Amino acid sequence: MMNRRRFLATSAATAAATAIMPMPFVRAQSDTTIRMGALKLIHSIAPHFYEQFTPAGYKVEVIPFESPTEGKNAVVTKSVDFGMFGIAAATLGAAAGEPIVVIGGACNKGMGVVAGKDSDISAISDLKGKRVAIWPGSTQEVFILERLRMEGMSIDDITPVRISFSEMHLALARGDIDAYVGAEPAPGVSLATGIGKIVEYPYGTEMGALNMIFGAHRDTLVERPELVTVILDIHRQASEFAMANPAAMVDMAVMKLGQDRAAIELSAPNVELTWNFGETELTQSKTYAQHMLELNQIQALPDFNTLFDTSFVNALAQGA
Repeated sequence: MMNRRRFLATSAATAAATAIMPMPFVRAQSDTTIRMGALKLIHSIAPHFYEQFTPAGYKVEVIPFESPTEGKNAVVTKSVDFGMFGIAAATLGAAAGEPIVVIGGACNKGMGVVAGKDSDISAISDLKGKRVAIWPGSTQEVFILERLRMEGMSIDDITPVRISFSEMHLALARGDIDAYVGAEPAPGVSLATGIGKIVEYPYGTEMGALNMIFGAHRDTLVERPELVTVILDIHRQASEFAMANPAAMVDMAVMKLGQDRAAIELSAPNVELTWNFGETELTQSKTYAQHMLELNQIQALPDFNTLFDTSFVNALAQGA
């Protein structure tokens, strides 16, 4: 039986040994997670390169969305911290009074007017009387309606068919439509399979090649400006890397989006990943909003002073 003297001696020795043992490693602070919304399109492939440009102390979680509206709504409801979606979705939200702010660019181009390979459609004017797939409320809708106007035509001169972007190529292959105004990779798929041909890349309007933007909730800019700076710098580096390494962009799109390599290789040259948002983009965006108003897609112009905040990308551009 252990007596009191031996017990006290053993306890003292144990305490001394414990004192000199190394304490288990405890991380002082976990990484800050940034939730980034991205569409399941090659236009939105840049976030999948973010990991290699994310600084210590941060982690980016890429959350995929099927449609621009879903991505925009996620930002508005703060389900994500930032998101990429079309200028159409951003303008619609702002015109409805939602606290959405465009803080940078995401992707220009990425659109295409496609017709059946053996059809007699070789120009926008040839769409007269044809069945044309258009997704209502999309950026593509505004572009094609403006191109029709420039050719002395209107929506009444064609038969518009409501089909989602992902179904347009299949509808053309089945013969359900004569042409479509789509988003990559659909044009690339139609080219790669020999089903379709490019009628036009519709970038010859005053709206240029404007397409997708980088958006945030207004509260985020006020409450977490340091986070905005961090994510935009990550986005800048990732976008520039992908554009400088098209093979890597194709590989990433094939891996993350599960799309055919031949189609992606044809789509990639029609995609311009970007991060900046300067005077040219601001002017194009305002022109775009005016077209939306004229088309009754919005009932009033949004407040441009609250819809756009280019101060962060301007600071990045100066330091780049």
